[in-house]
Amino acid sequence: MDLTVEKLARMIDHTELKPEAKHEKIKQLCEEALAYRFAAVCINASHVQYAVEMLKDSDVKVACVIGFPLGATLSEVKAYEAKEVVRLGAQEVDMVMNIGALRDKNYDLVKTDMEAVVKAAGDAHTKVILETGFLTDDEKRKACLLAKEAGAYFVKTSTGFGPMGATPYDVRLMRETVGPDMGVKAAGGIRSFKDAIQVIEAGADRLGCSSSVAVVEDFRWAQYSDIWMQHDKPCWTCPSRQANLAKQPKDVYLYYKQRCLTCPDREQNIFND
Repeated sequence: MDLTVEKLARMIDHTELKPEAKHEKIKQLCEEALAYRFAAVCINASHVQYAVEMLKDSDVKVACVIGFPLGATLSEVKAYEAKEVVRLGAQEVDMVMNIGALRDKNYDLVKTDMEAVVKAAGDAHTKVILETGFLTDDEKRKACLLAKEAGAYFVKTSTGFGPMGATPYDVRLMRETVGPDMGVKAAGGIRSFKDAIQVIEAGADRLGCSSSVAVVEDFRWAQYSDIWMQHDKPCWTCPSRQANLAKQPKDVYLYYKQRCLTCPDREQNIFND
């Protein structure tokens, strides 16, 4: 793979979405984004105006989450939020889709919800967060297609607050579904260069992570050891292994665990390795 430190940095949305984040943390986030030339900072709406001021005259964009982290608010509220943060200077919006409506197969509502944000965002690029840990593979595919039809610029795996983060498996499924011309953003649980390279190889062209500096600095040392490029055992990064009944609907949890019984790699499903 023809990847450099600079190219990797330009794939990263440097992220801070914790509700307790103070002004000082957003300042640090922006300063790091400028120093490393990350693609964007990804923040909550209340910090947009400050980040826009800090990043003016640079090529680092401001991305803001919408309907975050549940996606269960009204479409009109999501659209208003998107319109306001774009007015304040946000250049990208990462909206959480209506997850329950998708699980109910209310596809018209899911699509119109996405379309409302795409329209309100105008020239700002819209990313649609699926929260893959709540969905079966068929539901993930359907969500990707709806986002593409709605005019979104990216589909995105996770909020980082849900039951699972990004996995190579889900990124590959999403890339195969949307094709080569739509963006796929992997977010959630990307804490090292090895995490990053696995989802990049699976098809991600944007990464959302709060450990962005560590990811880039890891890459600087990757040339000295091939361990960074060695693939994990299939089970280590499989969504089924991450399934958790305390965090997922029972039907989704059982869907993932049932796959383990017929998986060709099931002999590697050892939990003490």
